[in-house]
Amino acid sequence: MSIDQATVARIAHLARLKIPDEEQRQTAGELSKILDWVAMLDAVEVAGVEPLANVNDAFLRSRKDVVTDGGKAKDILTNAPASTADFFTVPKVIE
Repeated sequence: MSIDQATVARIAHLARLKIPDEEQRQTAGELSKILDWVAMLDAVEVAGVEPLANVNDAFLRSRKDVVTDGGKAKDILTNAPASTADFFTVPKVIE
C-alpha cells in the first residue's frame, strides 16, 4: 500500500501534528514501508494458534507465606538512637 504526501498531511491535521512539507515526503515513505510490513503479516497462517499474553508460558513459583525472620526486635532496636518498650522513640513533631 502506498501513502502519498496528501494523506500524510491529512493524518497530521487529524492528529493535530505539525509536519513540515519537506518531512511529509519522508514520512509518507516510512508509513508506506510500515503498511507493507503489516500486509506481509496477513500472509502468515495463524489458524489453530492459541493467543498468548506472555512469551514465557510458565507459571511463577510461589512460596508459603510464613514469617522466617521475626523475633529480632532487640537486634533492630540496637540501631535506634532511643527506644521505649520495644518501640522506636522519636521527638515530638506536632504541638
